[in-house]
Amino acid sequence: MSDLEFNDSQNESIDLKGLVLKYLKYWYLFILGVIISFAVVHVYLRYTIPVYKIRASILIKDESVGEGPSTQALGELAFFRTTNSLSNELLILKSVGLMERVLTELDYQTSFYSVGRFKTTELYGKELPLKIIISNLDSATIGKSFIVHNKDGQFYDLYRGENKIGSHRYGEKLNMYGSSFTIIADTDVAANRRISVKFNDIRKLANHYSGKLNIKSINSASSVMEISMNDAVPAKGKDVINKLIEVYNREGIEDKNQVIANTIKFIDERLIYLTKELDAVEQDVEEYKRKNKPVAIPSYSGLYSGTVNEFSKQLISTEIELEVLKSIEKYISNEETKFEAVPTTLGVGDGTLSNLIGSFNQLQSQRQSMLRSVKPGSPLVQNAESQLESLRTNILETIKNLRENILLLRKNYQANIDRYENQLIELPSMERDLLKINRQQGIKEGLYLYLLRKREEAAISQAVTVSNSRVVDKASASGTPIEPQPSTLYLYALIAGLAIPFAGLFLKDMLNDTVQESRDVEKSTLTPILGEIAHNDTGNLLVVNQESRSTSAELFRLLRANFQFAAGGKENKVILITSSMSGEGKTFFSLNLAASLVMTGKKVIVLGFDLRKPKLTQGVNLPNNIGITNYLISDNVQIDDLIQFAPDLPELAIIGSGPIPPNPAELMLLPKIGVLIDELKAGFDYIIIDSSPIGQVADSLALAPYIDSSLYIVRYNYTSKKQLQIIDDLYRSRKLKHPMIVLNDAKKNNSYGYSYGYGYGYGNYYEEEKKSIGSRIRKLVK
Repeated sequence: MSDLEFNDSQNESIDLKGLVLKYLKYWYLFILGVIISFAVVHVYLRYTIPVYKIRASILIKDESVGEGPSTQALGELAFFRTTNSLSNELLILKSVGLMERVLTELDYQTSFYSVGRFKTTELYGKELPLKIIISNLDSATIGKSFIVHNKDGQFYDLYRGENKIGSHRYGEKLNMYGSSFTIIADTDVAANRRISVKFNDIRKLANHYSGKLNIKSINSASSVMEISMNDAVPAKGKDVINKLIEVYNREGIEDKNQVIANTIKFIDERLIYLTKELDAVEQDVEEYKRKNKPVAIPSYSGLYSGTVNEFSKQLISTEIELEVLKSIEKYISNEETKFEAVPTTLGVGDGTLSNLIGSFNQLQSQRQSMLRSVKPGSPLVQNAESQLESLRTNILETIKNLRENILLLRKNYQANIDRYENQLIELPSMERDLLKINRQQGIKEGLYLYLLRKREEAAISQAVTVSNSRVVDKASASGTPIEPQPSTLYLYALIAGLAIPFAGLFLKDMLNDTVQESRDVEKSTLTPILGEIAHNDTGNLLVVNQESRSTSAELFRLLRANFQFAAGGKENKVILITSSMSGEGKTFFSLNLAASLVMTGKKVIVLGFDLRKPKLTQGVNLPNNIGITNYLISDNVQIDDLIQFAPDLPELAIIGSGPIPPNPAELMLLPKIGVLIDELKAGFDYIIIDSSPIGQVADSLALAPYIDSSLYIVRYNYTSKKQLQIIDDLYRSRKLKHPMIVLNDAKKNNSYGYSYGYGYGYGNYYEEEKKSIGSRIRKLVK
């Protein structure tokens, strides 16, 4: 595996510990973020109106199987043979028309709100301090509001927005917005209390509450449905749901009674007609007997009488069915009753016709419910009417087929009767005529008695009509608000308080293209890191001396040890100091590295080879009137003439750059540079070259043949990550000998070693020890 591949594999691994430590340096931002988030949640909870969940459950009855003793007793009646579809009942419960009726019965034409400084809450029930008696409500008043500012329980000021429109006494009749009403106050209404009164649009309010309703089946195996809604006023929500169930059951009973009422009306009309026909037949019998005075039929005619009577009963039954079908056909074909419930089949023994009429009546009921909330010309109503027309056609077709079958049966019964009559021709014609008249009388009497019995059954079923549903659980509100939930919000606040600072720091790091930590250097190049230097906040360029125990001085001593170890016993006398650009601390590092070497008894000289921007001599308060430039362009300047010594550290020799030449690049190529370095190597243990930044000019590369090692300065929060490619290229191409990186300007928030406290801790330790020794000496002197 190559070095590059090894480095890439290291880069792919994630240092979780390092990542955590990196962001823990900004712990104060996370604490501040959590505090601010908690404060926002606290204010939100203080001024947000809580919302509660109100729920109830009902059982939708399947009336095809019956739900109680009354329906079981009348189970044979067609009035109860309907089936409620759960999906249809759900739509009815959520209909705006039903909700509009609910709100009207609850008298929700006005709403009251307590006007506070920061929030407004709705008042309801026992909390209401005011009552409004409406005498006349004009449509222009709908949606308008005003504020009642109570004074002393007897008088109040009336405001429209912030504008006062008058003062009035409670109980005084007012005319406003085209409506007249009276405001009445409770005796304990607080002084200076502000109550907002709003006249509601019942239609819009019904849409609002219908949208809030949530109706669902508890499970697929039962017909129990849960009705729930979320509301800020639990008592109001409970009243709405309970009244909704009440009105829903009442409308279901009304729909059923409407079908029964139509049936009774139909039977009454038939009974009147049959009464007249029966009277006419009885008069015929009486008249016939009075004129002919018939005798008893001979005994030998008994068999004839029994057989004929049996066929006569069957003939009567067919006549009754024909009359019922004729009446239903006439009723359903009438344009005046096309959108009314059809009377039941009254015992016509055909399941198909019964099911069709039941579906027709159920669809009629749904159409009536739709008309409470939508206009007659809406697509929903038109679709229902189209289905009704299709059902009407099917019903008429079924009646036609049934009538043909019944006529065929009647023909057979009549043929049998005629056959027996022909066999008994010897009966006197007088008795035979009387039997025919009696047979007609029996048919009329049977139909009359049948319809009379059905009317009584209909009246009984109307008296015991049951509702569509049964309440399983009345509406109740949750004990605690479902929103806002403090525990959840505080958890979100904690997450946000930590996430927002983290995101900000992460974004800052993403947008910051400078080197932030040593890992950035390790990811970008294989060049070894020699060490790091702490941030210098003293203002002095030379921080290393015999007495110094500062963090920077200790880190320079540590770096000196690393540097000597890195030499590996080889000659390492000429050291080049360079960087990517100006301002990264080359001169600062050169002087202090030299000073740390001087502390070990070594003879060290620093050369200012930055001929373009000389800073070396200025940093130690030395003149720069003569230096390397003079030596390179003149044969009369000797090396001894160039050497100066630092005022604060006389053992440290310095040669400045001298005057800035017009052609520094050409001067750097002169052979005299080699002569200069060779002569200095004879008299000094270390030669440190403070060169120009290699990322801006190529001057430093001209010194490559004369050096033993090179140190590349990278400054935290200053050197661009892209510039690390320069040192990586130098390392791979070996343009400089033994290149190593030194990280400058390390602080607690960007240096692992520094944050662990190595240099900082030892520096503080020595400072504290010095103070302690001085204190003890002063005590001994005293």
